[in-house]
Amino acid sequence: MKNTKRLYYLIGLVVLALLVWMMRDTFTQPGTDDLKMDFREVAAYRNENNTGPIKRVYAVVVSDSLWHEMEQYGKFMPHTKYGNTQVYFFTDEAHAPKKLNAEEPYFEESLYEYCIGRYEKKAMGQEGFVKYPFR
Repeated sequence: MKNTKRLYYLIGLVVLALLVWMMRDTFTQPGTDDLKMDFREVAAYRNENNTGPIKRVYAVVVSDSLWHEMEQYGKFMPHTKYGNTQVYFFTDEAHAPKKLNAEEPYFEESLYEYCIGRYEKKAMGQEGFVKYPFR
């Protein structure tokens, strides 16, 4: 009887430890707040197609040109299987698009020279980051 009670306490302790570990892991996931740069989304587009491929396009103003941080930000953006997510990075809000279009060109061609980076995640999960995509 005494050994059975110890076994129950041991099992309970293991279950409690696993729960604490899972909860800690759940609430400490990395996100955009953990990045060193400031990111401000100024425009976004998402098509209304919920049965087929979902296209997402974002225009983001950044505080610096840390390429790795921009790529990480792109990886944190939502993506749907068979969909396409594109993030365009700009350094100045005055030279960033206020509205994005459904088809290319997603924003005015006069703003191309101010775009410093583009992150894209394609339909089957292929990722790519391009510095100065319009030069």
